[in-house]
Amino acid sequence: MTPHSQIYAGAFADPVFAAQSVFRSLMDSFARPGSLGRLPASALPPSPLGNASGAVALTLCDHDTPVWLSPALTKSAVPQWIAFHTGAGIAEAKDEARFAFVEKGAAVPGFDQFALGTQEYPDRSTTLVVEVEALTGGAPLVARGPGIKTETVVAPIGLPDVFLDFWAANRAIFPHGIDLILTAEDAVLCLPRTAKLERE
Repeated sequence: MTPHSQIYAGAFADPVFAAQSVFRSLMDSFARPGSLGRLPASALPPSPLGNASGAVALTLCDHDTPVWLSPALTKSAVPQWIAFHTGAGIAEAKDEARFAFVEKGAAVPGFDQFALGTQEYPDRSTTLVVEVEALTGGAPLVARGPGIKTETVVAPIGLPDVFLDFWAANRAIFPHGIDLILTAEDAVLCLPRTAKLERE
């Protein structure tokens, strides 16, 4: 497949039904932080954007949601793919983005570089979508907070060493802060800014 043809292929086969079903899965995962959600519809975006991250983009992005992409994604066919299928424009500055995407293995920017919302509109923040190697099998982290009965353990593989520092600083400025979607293969793990994370 040529780079040009990659732009037009790889979207949902049934866009309306697929986007609705993926949206429900994402909302369920945010309502139960730390739980693994399987996405019921798949996307095949251009490399290096992962399939689950592509499905999230197709579902959540539109012409009103500027998107920031990591340097490798920016240099690929991904910006044109997102623009063609969702209408979303690319934000040059991180703090202008409603959604930000980082591919597997790439450096994750500090969360405070993104839009953190305002006192009046804390929801006007960036949702960060990060693909990791796997959502299970890593160093265990204990999650507590709204939507979690007592506590739950999450163990993604591929988070940066400074992730807990990033997350603690993010949670400290609540109600401001980013929300995080981790993706791997066809699954997601959602962490709203209300979740508290500690090493097990």
